[in-house]
Amino acid sequence: MAQSGQKDQARAGRRIALTVAGTGVFWIMASLIGSEYNWLNRTRAFFDLAALAGFGFALWQTFQLWRARQNDKGDS
Repeated sequence: MAQSGQKDQARAGRRIALTVAGTGVFWIMASLIGSEYNWLNRTRAFFDLAALAGFGFALWQTFQLWRARQNDKGDS
């Protein structure tokens, strides 16, 4: 049973890593495209806030994963 929990936690860790990487790429691309096409600062700020939300979501997921691992340590 413990093996299944470790696989689930590893899968969650990979999902978090992909979320962080995807958000970073999205943010960089939005910044580059915004400067190339001279978007308004308001539009650029919208994409900055979207990236902040993505990073915040990844941080929240990381905290949940950490808590799940702490709970598993206590069960052993």
